[in-house]
Amino acid sequence: MGTPNFAAVILKALVQWPRGEIVAVYTQPDRPSGRGHKLTPSPVKRLAQELGLPVLQPQSLKNAEAQVELAALQPDVLVVAAYGLILPDTVLAAPRLVPINVHASLLPRYRGAAPIQRAIMENWGPDAQSGVAIMRVASRLDAGPVYADEAFPIGEHTAGSLHDVLSRLGAALLVRVLNDLLDGRAVAREQDESRASYAAKISKEDGYIDWERPAAEVHARIRGVTPWPGAHAAFALTGEAAALQLLLAPGEVKESVNGANPGDVLHADHGLSVACSDRWYRLSLVRPQNRKDMSVRDFINGHLRGGLPKGICGHVLRLG
Repeated sequence: MGTPNFAAVILKALVQWPRGEIVAVYTQPDRPSGRGHKLTPSPVKRLAQELGLPVLQPQSLKNAEAQVELAALQPDVLVVAAYGLILPDTVLAAPRLVPINVHASLLPRYRGAAPIQRAIMENWGPDAQSGVAIMRVASRLDAGPVYADEAFPIGEHTAGSLHDVLSRLGAALLVRVLNDLLDGRAVAREQDESRASYAAKISKEDGYIDWERPAAEVHARIRGVTPWPGAHAAFALTGEAAALQLLLAPGEVKESVNGANPGDVLHADHGLSVACSDRWYRLSLVRPQNRKDMSVRDFINGHLRGGLPKGICGHVLRLG
């Protein structure tokens, strides 16, 4: 049971696991996508069809018909990974052994919809960690007992690159837990509710950058919203009435700002650095509205040539 790319990686591992057989793949119904709003299958559905696996796409698992259909499959285990639909108690009781979930965090931290992004955005120290957990699914969101977990350093990862790492890590950990279940070795430990936190769904508003924050925190936020929804900032150019909206790729934390105000921008060495509350943040790739990604050098040549006012410290524009 799963929908996005994260779940597709899990499905691929299950297909290769020699001790079980997939009787059905559950994924969310096809959704409109793109400019034409064409109905598009999920990554899990596409992979299941390539593999010749039966696919079921109920709108909900709360109705009796969907529950009877699942029970008729007589599953031994339900494996859930980023499915996106609520599983009623009747569904959780369907497997002979257990319903288990692959969750991209070190539970009980970051229960909920966006554990990868929130872990990056909120943990910006050098020793920050994320990870995966295999848990028994319970009625409460991501609150079931944990069979196994594995930590992984966040480092310089974006949400996109950490997603890829954790999906592979989760697939390997799931296979280990399934083997333990079949061999009678699996033991699940209850989660510590006092340490629980919630990872709220990411919205476009999460991508707006507050330059009043420390540069390390800004860097973490930009990485946490890359590739979606992306980090956004508005350049107020001298002599231009409208601000220029830019999408920002992760850059680099630099030296102390030495009295510059948050949002000041330094133009030097063919680059642009933005003052945060403590340090400069050097930009790398940017994307003007309705354009492709470009280097800062190309952005300067294409948008700021001839318009860079001279001033002390090289502060040439403001970010809003």
